[in-house]
Amino acid sequence: MAEDGHLHHLLKLAGLEPKVLLDILDQAETYLRPPGSAPARDDCLAGRTIANLFFEASTRTRASFELAAKRMSADVLNLDVNTSSRIKGESILDTIYTLQAMQADIFVIRDASAGIPALIAAKVEPHISVLNAGEADVSHPTQGLLDLLTIRQHKGGFDGLTVTIIGDIAHSRVARSLIEGLSILGNSEVRLAAPPGMEPDPDHYPGATITSDIDGAIEGTDVIVTLRIQRERIREKSSLMTNPEYLKQYGLTEARLERARADAIVMHPGPMNRDVEIAGAVADGPQSVITRQVTNGLAVRMAILATLAGNRNLA
Repeated sequence: MAEDGHLHHLLKLAGLEPKVLLDILDQAETYLRPPGSAPARDDCLAGRTIANLFFEASTRTRASFELAAKRMSADVLNLDVNTSSRIKGESILDTIYTLQAMQADIFVIRDASAGIPALIAAKVEPHISVLNAGEADVSHPTQGLLDLLTIRQHKGGFDGLTVTIIGDIAHSRVARSLIEGLSILGNSEVRLAAPPGMEPDPDHYPGATITSDIDGAIEGTDVIVTLRIQRERIREKSSLMTNPEYLKQYGLTEARLERARADAIVMHPGPMNRDVEIAGAVADGPQSVITRQVTNGLAVRMAILATLAGNRNLA
């Protein structure tokens, strides 16, 4: 946050005031349009440059940030690790300084190493903003915001909800950011259900119930968030069970979903491994709001860019 209380960088959700989050969610709603209609557009970033720096693989987040910036009339630069000089030995800060000299205004950063977005935010010139688009297993604030928006749309609010997150929570930045948001905006019961070896550090999730009992965690819940196995962050892969075994023991199947409330919603941040952490029939079923999350992701990223444009006089 800037000294005046406005959003300058978005590095994590923890520490933000409820009003900041709610204002972003409300703004995101204004960018939503019915299917088949023309997408929302805004010219508040006309003449400004957004640099999307993705040093880790991404589909949904990168595409939505690119579309969001273009629909807000910004000039957009996309850079990934395979095309940057970082693979030649250039430091990430030298890359940032180079783009800063080209008058980039907002940096959108995804990196597999913890601390990179905060490092960049501390080094850029005061007029530049930094957005965290996914940081190791630490934080993914825009995913947290779009998840919050999806929950609010279907449940009306956050107080009194039971939210169950199942899967590889130990390596998940998505779970951490969602729980940060939930703790800011309401009084929700959070259940974390993970297979052995994928349990989270309890210190990272104070107040949450942590268990390996998937069936018990789903019982009577309002919201189920399924997470994929973060294979790229697991060193000892030989201990992982086969896909059919994982689905049977820890995946969200139609039978398990029946344990939840009848109006429970099913969420997944993607990429989704069908018939591993979630059965295809559940992913495509009437309680699934997974495609809605994708739609909301674009609206949320537009709202964040609009917020920065207003707060930092970028327009």
